[in-house]
Amino acid sequence: MLNERRRRVLAALVEEYIASATPVGSKTLVDRYELGCSPATVRNELSILEETGFVRQPHISAGRMPTDTGYRSFVDDLIERDGGVLGQLQRDAARFANAAEVDDLMRETSVALTQLTNCLAVVLAPSVSLSRVRRIDLLALAMRRAVFVLITGSGQVVNRTIELLEDTEPERLAEIERALNAALDDKRASDIRPLRDAIESAHGSDALVARVIDEILDALEEADRDRLIHVGVPALLAQPEFHDAEQARPLIEFLEDGIAVLEALSDAFGTSELTVRIGHENRRAELGNLSIVATNYGAGSADGVIGVIGPTRMNYPRAMGVVRAVADDLSDALS
Repeated sequence: MLNERRRRVLAALVEEYIASATPVGSKTLVDRYELGCSPATVRNELSILEETGFVRQPHISAGRMPTDTGYRSFVDDLIERDGGVLGQLQRDAARFANAAEVDDLMRETSVALTQLTNCLAVVLAPSVSLSRVRRIDLLALAMRRAVFVLITGSGQVVNRTIELLEDTEPERLAEIERALNAALDDKRASDIRPLRDAIESAHGSDALVARVIDEILDALEEADRDRLIHVGVPALLAQPEFHDAEQARPLIEFLEDGIAVLEALSDAFGTSELTVRIGHENRRAELGNLSIVATNYGAGSADGVIGVIGPTRMNYPRAMGVVRAVADDLSDALS
């Protein structure tokens, strides 16, 4: 545990390093921060912080910079003080949670997170398959073509055009639509699979019913595969840490692997608390010089996850405040 003075010195160093991206000397801290102690005392405290692994000195004549341990202490203090949520951040974030459709909302949220944090934004939409079904519409487009539209309780929309094997009257499609809605009333979209036999047998094992159900199931699986959105790669690569292309390559490869991104966000699943993973606390080697701030939103098993990925030098107070404020707004918008 750090005493109060060392915590203040460490916090000042972290804040200065976040702003400057260059090692920080004791004179800078004394001149710019009201630490309530002499330059000699600050130098001594920095030496102790280095010995205990909270800061490091890249070379003998340089100032000091935080280690992952130093960032962790800084972030834990923020969480303890609940310093992540700021009223202005909540007002800034709220204006992005007003899109009419969930797909638009997810995209606007991603853009908002990047604009407000200058980091890479990651948004995982709620699982469509685990969401409650509000309504299924089955509409004729032509004698051998129809479209289904599935709307969840949170406002997500899944639709697909179906090519039919024979001429089909609109009345027949309306009959199947009624059967699907009756079977799925207040159930999850994924429940259509175990209910399939009952729905088909009620219609004499009709091939048309089987065709419609197969298309719905396939569309649900596709929607859940595509529910990860990330925006802001240019903002992230513009950070000084990634001016070297060799430093950026592992990150780009990581972002192209959707499973890897989901694994990186997995700590945020099922918890309303902010998850902050700093540098080597991350499970993926590609994230060794990056931090993740994430949390879930929504209610129930269909929750989504939002977060930002940035250098370990990211502005943690702002990132934590924005992520939490946007998560609250998303939960309200989807309720």
